Amino acid sequence: MLFVFFKGILFAQHTTDSVQKLNEVIIKSQRLALPFSKNSHTISVLTAKDIKQLPVTSIGEVLQNVIGVDVRRRGIEGMQSDLYIRGGNFNQTLLLIDGVKMDDLQTGHHTMNGMIDLDNVERIEVIKGAAARIYGQNAMNGAINIVTKTVRNNQTKLSLKAGSFDNYGTSISYQKLLNKASIQFHIKKQQSTGYRFNTDFDNWSAFIKTKWNKYELLATYGQRDFGANGFYASPDYKDQYEETQTNLLALKRTFNTTNWTIHPSIYWRRNQDMYLFLRYDPEYYRNLHINNKVGFSVDATFINDIGRTGIGVDLNQGFLVSNNLGDHRRLSTTVFIEHRFQFIENQLDITPGVALAHYSDFKSFFYPGIDVGYRFSNDLKVYFNSGYTNRIPTYTNLFYQSAIESGNPNLKPEKALTFEGGLRATYGDLRINTNIFSRRATNVIDWTKEDTKDKWHAENIGELITKGFETEAKYSLKFDKYIQQIGLGYSLLDDTIDNDDNIALSRYSLNSYKHQILGQLQTQFLSFLNQSLSYRYSERINGENYHLIDVALASNINKWEISVKANNILNTEYTETNLVPMPKFNFMSEVSYTF
Repeated sequence: MLFVFFKGILFAQHTTDSVQKLNEVIIKSQRLALPFSKNSHTISVLTAKDIKQLPVTSIGEVLQNVIGVDVRRRGIEGMQSDLYIRGGNFNQTLLLIDGVKMDDLQTGHHTMNGMIDLDNVERIEVIKGAAARIYGQNAMNGAINIVTKTVRNNQTKLSLKAGSFDNYGTSISYQKLLNKASIQFHIKKQQSTGYRFNTDFDNWSAFIKTKWNKYELLATYGQRDFGANGFYASPDYKDQYEETQTNLLALKRTFNTTNWTIHPSIYWRRNQDMYLFLRYDPEYYRNLHINNKVGFSVDATFINDIGRTGIGVDLNQGFLVSNNLGDHRRLSTTVFIEHRFQFIENQLDITPGVALAHYSDFKSFFYPGIDVGYRFSNDLKVYFNSGYTNRIPTYTNLFYQSAIESGNPNLKPEKALTFEGGLRATYGDLRINTNIFSRRATNVIDWTKEDTKDKWHAENIGELITKGFETEAKYSLKFDKYIQQIGLGYSLLDDTIDNDDNIALSRYSLNSYKHQILGQLQTQFLSFLNQSLSYRYSERINGENYHLIDVALASNINKWEISVKANNILNTEYTETNLVPMPKFNFMSEVSYTF
């Protein structure tokens, strides 16, 4: 796949420095907080520099350039996106911002609502497979952690954007270093008339992050008001409309001793969703859902004579108020412990771990797992991991009712056992990562029906066996005095369902990528100008396939930044979900000034 995340394979004289820099990145999406080079599972890391070189405008588009990740959008600028990893659905993938979980009691459809602007991203960490077990609910197939930027200098930045479909935006960001403290904020406003009938939007977001000594405060807010032509249920319903508001507030503290590092935090996430079936007739059918989650967590790492121990507790109380789903409360508790052993002069690492999760409206769950890695040299490592994960039904799965959908209060929790083996290798200027995996999921929840005229009904559809293969490579070379990079990746997924009731139509579980090819070319020939090209080929299990090519030009002259990003330059007709047609050729230009 698009191989931007492994930034470390630079040519000749730059190889050592670049690889070492990547190896020293501490992966925060893992509770043991290990350097990238010491992890024994599949992790992709995209740095702010990697992201800037991509022809993208939102986090959803960035993640479409990670092998094994499937972001199904219903419009431009990341509008109403669903996040999948390795064939699992959007309720089985956990998203975090600075380690704070963004899962939603109502539905995983809202996971991406509160996304921050790319200007605020330090890097994105994608952890796949059972290694995400330690997060409990919603990390069934993987977890994605967005690490926000740290202030390193004083600056103010103004940006203006303009593009296709009357898409206009403006933003201002400010950051300042103080005595033992820092502050940064970012405000953005963006709107568009839409690329087809009733796909207009009016969005704004705010981001604030402050640090004082070892305290950190993070606050985000995002509001999206948008036409939702065919976004849900059926593409025939063209007059749908939705407004969402999502905010996150988190306060953290760090304690360090000789052997201990402890990170306590308290957090609050709120999401409000107002949906109209007929935009200009609100009384015809209106849903309003307000979801609050207040939590406390502690993560601790203890370095001792026999290795490194990770311990953690997450306790959160969720409150859902809904005119359709009813009012519900859920108290969730997750406790985990894992220990990393090292043998044979630290070449062999073995990390057994276990997590225990309890939900007030469901029973307790036990997730054992193990990670094993062997390092032949600094340039070659093989690894294996296995573990159990699960997901309890969302309240939409359980109780949602409409003219074409019916929830099921008798649903059972999903469970899965995953195995994965992989290899990471560096050969001079070439870096390779290859893995194979297998997941057996039982009591899989999906929306099904026997005939197109029937209602969608939430069901435990049986057992879903997913087998897959991923490989990616990145090569760098020097032309004149500039680095040129090329990346290529491929993934294969095979889903087999074992169900006695022959399911005619499935909404989510049986429409994964079967084949996925990602390519990227990044070039620079002038000091002030660089270019990038991204290629994606996607083929789903139902045979639907398409090719996409995106390109970008970016220039830096003194304090000015100018960029143009063009998407779908082949004018391809395609959909990513629910038969919602995506836009053909479109572009976005941006001008920024920093002072």
